[in-house]
Amino acid sequence: MSIFDSFNKKHDYLICVDSDGCVMDTMNCKHFNCFGPCMVREWGLEAWEAEILARWNEINLFSLTRGINRFKGLATALKEIDGKYVKIKGVDALVHWADTAPALSNDGVLKAANEAADEDARLILTKALSWSKAVNAAIVELDESLKIPFEGAKEGLAAAHEFADVAMVSSANRDAVEEEWGKFGLLELTDVVLAQDIGSKAACIAAMLKLGYKAENVLMIGDALGDCEAAEKNGVYYYPILVNHEKASWDEAVSTAFPINYNVWIRCR
Repeated sequence: MSIFDSFNKKHDYLICVDSDGCVMDTMNCKHFNCFGPCMVREWGLEAWEAEILARWNEINLFSLTRGINRFKGLATALKEIDGKYVKIKGVDALVHWADTAPALSNDGVLKAANEAADEDARLILTKALSWSKAVNAAIVELDESLKIPFEGAKEGLAAAHEFADVAMVSSANRDAVEEEWGKFGLLELTDVVLAQDIGSKAACIAAMLKLGYKAENVLMIGDALGDCEAAEKNGVYYYPILVNHEKASWDEAVSTAFPINYNVWIRCR
């Protein structure tokens, strides 16, 4: 039985909410301390560490690809590194997998590595899994003071939960987001957790729509272009949490966007 089969729809409205950078103030610390440094170590890139980490942060935090799936971010970074610094064996195989795989997760990359016929492809996919596991371990070791929700986020989720079913829709690791949301009582305001292991954000929203929600009654809340694009692909509304203005964004959601205000809910067109 899938997570969607066991879901109990209670309301006509559905609010989908991203986690890192939207509810949890964790994006910067995870990329600064975990994602980029683990890539440098896994591929032995210390000779160019400063430049590579700066570019990693640009791809994942400070550009239109902010919030990109970890494996897509890795493929993008390694492809650039292959062209600028040092050859990365099998990088095209990783790029192809990241562009075409139905599920960009640890299980997905392990399956791809086991099925790879080419030695270089098997190597880079295996290393991608090793990197991803190292990232997860590094996130667990982060100081707890760095893993906190944005001011106003809990109040926003509570207001949404008054009139709508609430789904966490995140490309982050399930264990990490469940631990973080659970610590601050956010899971109690959430009806279903759709993390990296379930599929892309667009695929998760599409699956939720099949449970009987009308597209005009569904809102995706996020902080990145990818969140907006996931909403657009499904014809649902989008509400932005603005970078460096997160509290104000959540306060406005509570005061003007909830329960339902289509003048504030927007479509990504």
